[in-house]
Amino acid sequence: MNPFGYRAGELHCESTPLQTIAEAIGTPTYVYSARGIWESFGAYDRACASVPHLIAYALKANSNLSVLALLARAGAGAEVFSGGELFRALKAGVPPKKIIFAGPGKTQEEMSEALKADILMLNVESPAELKQLDRVAQELGVRAPVALRINPDVDPQTHPYISTGLMTSKFGIPIARAVEEYKAAQGLPGIEVVGVHMHIGSQLTKTAPFADALARVADLVETLRSWGVSLQYLDAGGGLGIRYQDEAPPTPSEYAEVLLPLVKDLGVALILEPGRSIVGNAGALLTRVLYCKETDLKRFVIVDAAMNDLIRPSLYNAYHEIVPVVQARGRPTLVVDVVGPICESGDFLARDRELPAVEEGELLAVMSAGAYSFAMASNYNARPRAAEVLVEGSRFSLVRRRESYQDLIAGEQISD
Repeated sequence: MNPFGYRAGELHCESTPLQTIAEAIGTPTYVYSARGIWESFGAYDRACASVPHLIAYALKANSNLSVLALLARAGAGAEVFSGGELFRALKAGVPPKKIIFAGPGKTQEEMSEALKADILMLNVESPAELKQLDRVAQELGVRAPVALRINPDVDPQTHPYISTGLMTSKFGIPIARAVEEYKAAQGLPGIEVVGVHMHIGSQLTKTAPFADALARVADLVETLRSWGVSLQYLDAGGGLGIRYQDEAPPTPSEYAEVLLPLVKDLGVALILEPGRSIVGNAGALLTRVLYCKETDLKRFVIVDAAMNDLIRPSLYNAYHEIVPVVQARGRPTLVVDVVGPICESGDFLARDRELPAVEEGELLAVMSAGAYSFAMASNYNARPRAAEVLVEGSRFSLVRRRESYQDLIAGEQISD
């Protein structure tokens, strides 16, 4: 289901015209579809219905409180990567026993916060981290529920910056060392071994890498069982891609068809950690054309959104579709760079893109901006971060106000 579409020549999110949002809230503004998020989560939940499971939404994709609360009401858990994400998940109403804390660099404070909150488990990524967690747990007088993140050494066939399952990655414990590390974990008084975890990368568009990695981890579960290590959870991570341009990623049901046969007889509950595939195509970045500029070699469309609002094109050379909010009929098509106001040559949303001729003051929508957009936004060039809006049918709510200049200096003071 695509929550964005034209009606009478004007782009809508669900039943709400984007032009109406721009007039009320201004630009740039992120616009999210509640129905799109709800339906994407439901597709995962239904696909895994035949086995015990938890869909733990990955907060790093989009951690807006209203988005999290919407998912929590639908039954989602949360995968968090920091103390701040844990705070957000709890604030939004995610039950602690549906929260998994991941990441290779947890601090002692974050470990303590997670244990005090009594979350489901922590995914541990190194022997050093395991020892630190053991110390923290003993100081608190508790046992830390742990899954070890195993690196299966599988090529996820995605962008190298978001590939995490190869031996060269900073993430996880090499699968060849897994048994010895699990034995070591069982001998620590502050550790309770409850699961195994893997995550091989992001924006994956084929099922084969998932299947290869999970088959290796499933074999590991059987091996561990023969050594007396009993596991309750198999966390298969996330990473399923979305369509930005011409990709054809598997659906959650196609994904489950590959995963479920590998886990259904293992006697464990399956945990999945989707993020982008739940919120990515449920969001758009609304921006206004400031100027149209032409040189001897290039045409530029300068807009009020920039790399600080959507860094993926600059960081990954990622493609995001850009469309006029008012449908372009009878206009010539031009090849342009869509750029922002920031003082960087890398400040672009699109390069050499064919677009209908646009006018100054016109609204554009940058599509597939529900994931890794606001979440990766910054205040570079002292630019206030954009507003966020959640749409439900013909209604919309401002779920994060636009930052002010005063917000930019909050917490600062001039030194004597």
